[in-house]
Amino acid sequence: MTSLPTTWKSCALAVVATACNVGPKYVRPAAPVPAAFKEAAATSPLPPGTWQPAMPRDAALKGKWWQLFGEPELNALEERLNVDNQNIAQAFEQFMAARAQIGQARAAYYPTVTLGPSYNLIVEGNTSTGARAGSVGVGTTGGGGTTGGGVSVINSFSLPLDVSWAPDLWGRVRNTVRQNQYAAQLSAADLENTRLTAQAALAEFYFQLRGQDALQDVYNRTIEVDRRSLELTRALAETGIDSDEAVAQAEVTLANVEAAGTGIAVNRAIYEHAIATLIGRPASQFSLPVKPLTTAVPKIPLVVPSQLLERRPDIAAAERAMAQANAAVGVAKAAYFPSLSLSASGGAQSSSLATLFALPALFFSLGAVVSQTLFDGGLRKWTMEQSRALYRANVAAYRGTVLTAFQQVEDYLATLRIVSQQIVRQTTALRAARKYVELAMARYQTGLDPYLNVITAQTTLLGDEQTLVTLRVSEMTAAVQLVQALGGGWDVSQLPPAADVTSPRTPERLR
Repeated sequence: MTSLPTTWKSCALAVVATACNVGPKYVRPAAPVPAAFKEAAATSPLPPGTWQPAMPRDAALKGKWWQLFGEPELNALEERLNVDNQNIAQAFEQFMAARAQIGQARAAYYPTVTLGPSYNLIVEGNTSTGARAGSVGVGTTGGGGTTGGGVSVINSFSLPLDVSWAPDLWGRVRNTVRQNQYAAQLSAADLENTRLTAQAALAEFYFQLRGQDALQDVYNRTIEVDRRSLELTRALAETGIDSDEAVAQAEVTLANVEAAGTGIAVNRAIYEHAIATLIGRPASQFSLPVKPLTTAVPKIPLVVPSQLLERRPDIAAAERAMAQANAAVGVAKAAYFPSLSLSASGGAQSSSLATLFALPALFFSLGAVVSQTLFDGGLRKWTMEQSRALYRANVAAYRGTVLTAFQQVEDYLATLRIVSQQIVRQTTALRAARKYVELAMARYQTGLDPYLNVITAQTTLLGDEQTLVTLRVSEMTAAVQLVQALGGGWDVSQLPPAADVTSPRTPERLR
């Protein structure tokens, strides 16, 4: 049995040793950051009507970024998505599970205490009287002794208490706790990225659906014009001014447009069902009224490139993954150093409950064990190599995520700039196509041109109107994607610190 003074000296030495941490200090690696966005600089000499972003000095994107578009219906859908979207709910519970792992790791800071009360009844035969072992007679004693039948009965009551503790000599537990804290912060960033992705998908589907409504309106107007043209052609054929061939051409034109117009409903239904799923509603119980796309693309506030690293949750997740991998290196390195285990046991043991807590029944012992691995076939070495390689892999992933972020911002800035110019030119083409139809119809009505010229003009007009709607939808979805590429209304200050993810209370910002 170890003497009490020596044990306490060992404990004091262990407490001092817990100040050691052999793990590497974490420093966020540098990432390639441009001085300015190329596309933002390219917008200055553009002609009137071309989309341009708001400059960084203007109001920054806020949390409810979708309100930029001025669509009350979209605003209501986004609010429902934030509450009922199942992908967000799943990501939130994954964050809660990651946070619970911090508590599991922190448990290693404290000693383990076990209590194992027991009771044993021992029956022995008295050989001096010739009685058989196991035959208990009447009059069994309460504490132990011999019964009237010549059988010995012994009661044994035991109340042992064991305490064991392994001090965190080299930061193994601390690095494990930090590793799990970083993992929980990574999960929180993943939650925000899931939320932003779902919000952006909802906005894109909404504008795609409104684009289908606009196309349906184009086809409905075209069908009405073609019906009137067919009626006019039939009237002219009956008077002998036109021919049955022109009537057949008008009928084919009308039938083709009606068939194409009917098909618009397929894509609209698909987008409507997708929106229902995003907001947590069965597709069978959800519908949106028809409303053509009339929303103008807003000016979207840019940030300077260096700020982009602080605004995207996927970049924050990649950075926390590096910190987690760095802590794992510290855990692996601690295996090279000796470990200390302190133990204490005590309790009481007696043949009677009445004397169980009396001084003679009490016992205790203290002990300390120091262990050091001398040979493990290279296990610690290769574990360390694996941890370092995983850290370097996370550094590469972080830098790749940063590069992708800048690529996406440039992509959507270019898309908005170029598509807005296309819309200006397509609007001019559409006006010319409408004039072309008016002239072709006038010449047909006066008998100067055949109906085929009218069909050609109407087909050109329909194609131009379809193209304009498609461009407007592309412009709106690119605007949503640009907002998403800029991180929405999020920034890294909203990432819960280690104290919040360790606390048993759920951080309000993540609810």
